[in-house]
Amino acid sequence: MKHRYKPLNEQVMVITGASSGIGLATAKRAAKRGTKLVLASRNEEVLKQVCDEIKAEGGDAIYVVADVGVKEQVQNIADAAIQDFGGFDTWVNNAGVVVFATLDNLPTEDHKRLFDTNYWGMVYGSEAAVAHMRDRPGGGTIINVASINAEMPVPILGAYSASKAAVKAYSEVLRMEMIHEDAPIKITVLKPSGISTPISDHGRSHMGHRGKVMPPLYDAEIVATAILAAAQRPVRNLTVGETGRLTEIGWAVAPSLFDRVIAWALPRAQSSDKPPVERDNLYQPGEDGHIYLEGKRSGIPVSPYTQIRSRRLLEAGLGVGAVMLAGALFARRKLMR
Repeated sequence: MKHRYKPLNEQVMVITGASSGIGLATAKRAAKRGTKLVLASRNEEVLKQVCDEIKAEGGDAIYVVADVGVKEQVQNIADAAIQDFGGFDTWVNNAGVVVFATLDNLPTEDHKRLFDTNYWGMVYGSEAAVAHMRDRPGGGTIINVASINAEMPVPILGAYSASKAAVKAYSEVLRMEMIHEDAPIKITVLKPSGISTPISDHGRSHMGHRGKVMPPLYDAEIVATAILAAAQRPVRNLTVGETGRLTEIGWAVAPSLFDRVIAWALPRAQSSDKPPVERDNLYQPGEDGHIYLEGKRSGIPVSPYTQIRSRRLLEAGLGVGAVMLAGALFARRKLMR
């Protein structure tokens, strides 16, 4: 059996973490393209509202209330997709939480809970997707949303960085196993740079004040567009945003220098003067329903690098890569003076 990419208007897509941020942006964008949707999160009120809006605009969507850290609840998502739509073509593992804390000040139970969502939720989703896609005509695509922190771990987000590195490693091995098995299943890993979503307003903090994602931040729609691109054409691993790609290159070129710069700068850059949120989403649904930080559209609106890579324009991509590498080397020389 061969894998076959389908147009979005012929697909059924599962999205976890669909009640806010990247997941919500992807759901709304996919619905406009005619994709049938199965939306999952812990927030039933928001999920129902989103599905009602999609249906009112002529789309087709159902929702499943699920904690992705519980295997049986993830299987319920797959079962609902099969029951209502006869199956699914793309599964997007997007659900994620964050805890702002130094490693020595991070309670073990919070550390484990973060991994339940960010890592085990992705594992359970991938397992459910593989079990279905193996025998589905045309197979299917699994899109796992990791982070630039999978490549460049940072202080204050140590547990989050570790969980996203685990997402990337698991996805890479799963891809190899699917190739070995000759299964009709494609695996994509997306690694967003800083994105203007409500993640910091949902995150638990052990710092005495609210954490924040280090700027510059990109518009969540850029990630949503990359997800939909990967659902339609081969995209192996993709860093979303030029700043993330530049830091990856810089880390590879000068790791010791980046250790020092990050160790000095990141704890300050990821701290705010705001009090911790009263209701974080580590153990319960957060205040969902928003795509953007502070509820208004924000972030860098375009990413030429991401557009080029997601469209597989290889020659142009090589040109952009050369320019970015030159920029990284120039920055290194400046820092070393």
